[in-house]
Amino acid sequence: MFGIGVPELVLILIIGLIVFGPGKLPEMGRTLGKGIREFRKASNALSQAINAPENPPQPPAAPKPQPAEQNVTSAAAAPQSTAKPQPEAAKAPEAKAPEAPAYEAPTQESVRQQIAETKAKQEAAGKENKSV
Repeated sequence: MFGIGVPELVLILIIGLIVFGPGKLPEMGRTLGKGIREFRKASNALSQAINAPENPPQPPAAPKPQPAEQNVTSAAAAPQSTAKPQPEAAKAPEAKAPEAPAYEAPTQESVRQQIAETKAKQEAAGKENKSV
């Protein structure tokens, strides 16, 4: 491991103990361990995203338009509690949305939009609290 043996590790730990003290040393070790763990997770996720096979994009299936008569009958049957669901509607294939990439780096514009949305939500919540 980088040519560092047991005596060198002991010397580094003793110097760390002297410099940082016994109270901070476990906290620093915990923080260092968490940082290394997060780095490994991120590198594994990146390598999996790079090595993952890409599925060819499938064109979205267009839903079949229903005649106007069926729409009227299904709307009239909706208020009734004993109405049975239309079997044709259950069989209709749903169009799948194309999958988003595993990770998309944020741009300055997207960050600005997120900040503006957050501020707008906070202002709206503040106005609601004042009116109550």
